[in-house]
Amino acid sequence: MAKGPAVIGVLTEPPAPTWWRLNRHKAFLIIGLLAGYWIGTHLHGTPAAQPDAPRPGHTTPAPQHTAPRPT
Repeated sequence: MAKGPAVIGVLTEPPAPTWWRLNRHKAFLIIGLLAGYWIGTHLHGTPAAQPDAPRPGHTTPAPQHTAPRPT
């Protein structure tokens, strides 16, 4: 006569997941939203370039370019 299946081990029900395992995606979502809000409201881009200060006017006349004289 054939033997019945051999019992190798006993299957047990896995332990119930913890609160963290069930809700960690929600916690990371909230942390990410708060970090994004903080970055968006507190870290500003580079400041706008300041216009160049006005340069002083010329104090000497500009050099005069003369055309060659006909000979």
